[in-house]
Amino acid sequence: MTELTKTVEVKVMMGDATVTEQKSFDPKKIHEYFEQINDNLKDWDIQDVSVSNNEDIRRIFTKFEKREGNYVISGHVSLQFHVLLYYKPDQRVIECQKELAEIVDLTKNKEQQFSDNSDQFILNKLKEMGYKDFDHQKLFEVFYENDDLREKVYSEIEKNEGVDFTKLSEKKTALFKELDSLLLETYQTTSVLIDDTKLVTGEEGCLFLIDLEFIKNNNREGLFDPRKIPDAIKENVLNCIEELENSIK
Repeated sequence: MTELTKTVEVKVMMGDATVTEQKSFDPKKIHEYFEQINDNLKDWDIQDVSVSNNEDIRRIFTKFEKREGNYVISGHVSLQFHVLLYYKPDQRVIECQKELAEIVDLTKNKEQQFSDNSDQFILNKLKEMGYKDFDHQKLFEVFYENDDLREKVYSEIEKNEGVDFTKLSEKKTALFKELDSLLLETYQTTSVLIDDTKLVTGEEGCLFLIDLEFIKNNNREGLFDPRKIPDAIKENVLNCIEELENSIK
């Protein structure tokens, strides 16, 4: 595992457009190694290599087991690591950020003008459409209960303000989506062995676990007297452990 998680230097871009280097390993090598373990375990019940993703913590793992008489030997191998996000060192990242900043500034200013001028503008528009003999409260009730009327008035307001908020919103969404496509993942872990508790709490490292359980009334029991294991079963269990050891190597 130490060999498989060796890191290399990767060029990345920070949020402020600074280009730097970060260390990262290749999770594909871990995935391939676990698949190789599974391929070498003949006549075992194998769980496909899986990847769990919890925010910035990721885990690659597989499980396998084999029954010998009333005993089951099972194994679990897993590597847990952290994912750090950066941008690819691409000029387009800076361009997208600049375009987004311009849209944010424009919409911020226009929305303030919109807020300052829209109330009276709405009243004037409604009166132009024939709603003349209502007080303010009644005018706004009509406005908010009539979707078509509301959309028409908002369209007139946008036209009056000289900005299309809908198109700006669509452009902003497209830019954020493009920025997401320019993200670059880097991966960090340690090659130390960890236990179940450390795995659950999100610590980096590799877990390797072997269990031997006794089947009684279709239930698995971890506590049993190993002296009662038949000699033939003991030999088969030892052979299974040897097979597992060879597969890992």
